[in-house]
Amino acid sequence: MDRSDPRYLRSRASILDAARSLLLSGGPGAVTHVQVATQAGVGRATVYRHWPRAEDLLGDVMETVPFPFFSEPRTPTREWLRSTVAELVDQLQLTEVRAVATTLASASVWDAAMDRRRERFTSVLRDRVASALTEAAERGEVELRVPADQAAALVLGAVHYRAVLEHARADPAVVDAAVDAVGTWSA
Repeated sequence: MDRSDPRYLRSRASILDAARSLLLSGGPGAVTHVQVATQAGVGRATVYRHWPRAEDLLGDVMETVPFPFFSEPRTPTREWLRSTVAELVDQLQLTEVRAVATTLASASVWDAAMDRRRERFTSVLRDRVASALTEAAERGEVELRVPADQAAALVLGAVHYRAVLEHARADPAVVDAAVDAVGTWSA
C-alpha cells in the first residue's frame, strides 16, 4: 500500500495511538502486536505490516511519549535519585525495554536516524540528571566527585550493564553504590 494513502496513514496513526495508550497504562511490556491490534481495532497483520518487530514499534512509540525518568527531581535528591534508578531497574527487566535499549545502541552505529534517536534519548537523561545534581550541589546536599554532565553514565552504567549484558537485575546495593559514587552526600 502506498505510504501516502489515507488508509495507510489512518491505520498507522491508530496503531501508534493504541500503542501509546498501552505503554502509558501497562508499561512497555503491554506493547505487543496482539494487544496493539486489539486496542487499535485492526488486524495483527496490519500491525506487523507497519512494524514487523515489536521493539521497533515500541521505539517509535517511546519517541511520542514523554520520557518520565528523572523528569521531576525532589529533595532529598539522593533518595529521589535512588528511587528513580530503582524504577528504571524494574523497567529494564522487561524484555521489550532491553530490546529497545540494545537496538538503539547497536543500530545507531550504522543508522543515522537511530543515532539521532539515541542522541536525543541520552541527552535527555544526561541533562536531567546533571541539572538535578547541580541543584543538589548548590543546596549543599552533595559534593560531586564527577562533572554533573557525566553523572548519568556513572549512575546508570551499572544498571544498564546488569540488565543488558547480564540479563540480571541490579540489586539495591548496586543502585546505592552507583548513586553514592557521584559524590559525598551530606544526608
